[in-house]
Amino acid sequence: ANCIDRHLKKNPSKTAIIWVGDDPADTKKISYRELHKNVCKVANGLKNLGIQKGDRVTIYLTMIPELAFVMLACARIGAIHSIIFGGFSPDSIAGRINDCQSDYIITADEGIRGGKIIPLKKITDEALQNCPNVKKCIVVKRTGKYVFWNDERDVWYHDIIKYASRHSDPEYLFHLK
Repeated sequence: ANCIDRHLKKNPSKTAIIWVGDDPADTKKISYRELHKNVCKVANGLKNLGIQKGDRVTIYLTMIPELAFVMLACARIGAIHSIIFGGFSPDSIAGRINDCQSDYIITADEGIRGGKIIPLKKITDEALQNCPNVKKCIVVKRTGKYVFWNDERDVWYHDIIKYASRHSDPEYLFHLK
């Protein structure tokens, strides 16, 4: 609410995020209105998967707009998020997932950094061999390249937000009197 909602009434069209891709010509300006819509859709998509207040979600993405949407959506529903650096090895990822007892991970098919392709989903799959507690792996379609798919565990990000509502009240962890 503090990051997004309080800006909606007075400045809905004001730029909240300026994203610059790996190629500096690939840029996007995201308004508070657009940020709110995307964060709410992700929040509702996560809730529809069963993620709720207090659940732990690991985020293994490169610097794309969806990283901000997912992180803010976790905060919005009261889920605890742990962001992992996009250059970590499968063992390092597995260690962090297990240390925080995360039940969910969000990644992408691939990432792009310094002109190089990073096989995020492939690395995640290797890590998840040592993470028996992970229930779902949510995958952002970044490059569209083929990735191994586990029908029982993997879900596409675009599928969970496709029909999700654009409204989601923030979950308060505590109430001030």
